[in-house]
Formats: sequence, C-alpha cells, structure tokens
Amino acid sequence: MIQIYTTPSCASCRKAKKWFDQYGIPYSEKNIFTIKLSRDDILKMLANSESGFTDIISTRSKVFKEKHLEPDNMSFNDLIDFIINNPSVLKRPIIINETELQVGYNNEDISIFLPQDKRPTAQFKLRNGSVLVAGLAALEADIDDEEDDDEEDN
Repeated sequence: MIQIYTTPSCASCRKAKKWFDQYGIPYSEKNIFTIKLSRDDILKMLANSESGFTDIISTRSKVFKEKHLEPDNMSFNDLIDFIINNPSVLKRPIIINETELQVGYNNEDISIFLPQDKRPTAQFKLRNGSVLVAGLAALEADIDDEEDDDEEDN
C-alpha cells in the first residue's frame, strides 16, 4: 500500500494525491501535523531512501536553525526522535510503498508508483504488418541495454 506523508498547506502534497486519484491508485494519507509519526514510519522512509536522512529532512528548516542543531552531529536515534517531535523538518510529500520512496512531487518520477497495467505503452507496426505493443519502461530498458552494448563495442 502506498503511504503519503502530507501537511494541509502543501501544494505538492495536493498534486501528488490528485495524481494518485486520477489513476485510481489507492493510498493512505498521514498528515504529519495531526497524526504523530512513529519510529517505524521513519525507519520505512530510511529503508527506501538512497541517501538516508539527507533524502527526507530539510536541514534549512527553521527548527534546526532556532535550536542551533546540525543533523550531521546527531546520533541516529536522536535524529529519529527529533523528527518525531518536530515533523516540520521533513520534506513533503514523502511517498513510499514497499520498495520505493519519492520526496516531493515530480510528474515523471511519480510514475514509479504506476501498476504495470496502467503504464503507458507504445505500438509499432512491423515490416511484416504485425503490430508490436510494448510497455515504455521495457523499451527504455532495451534502449539502455543497446547503449551499453555500443559502449562495449568501442
């Protein structure tokens, strides 16, 4: 199940929810200002992130500045506790499922959450008159493989 961490005044959060609604993709929303984050929430975000805390927190947040804190100088557990007690330091929206994480709204990047049956396809008419239908993700992977092959040939 897709989980979206939001705040009421976040325009990007509204765009993300609208995108999921448009594609009929179910999600669960958690307003981080009204529903307290759990340690498990943050650990799931971190498990799906590429760069850990850097991906999910805004170090320019007012709270960090007011308290004269530097996240790099905080222990792992202290930083998790700080986020739980100061959820405004999180970037928004944070969208996660079992394996993916997206921070913020990007119309292209959010497509990682599209189920296979809802992904765009392309049709190609072959010389023999038959039609090939392929998912765009598969085509992009084939193109990447061909580019890798070309590089190896050089």
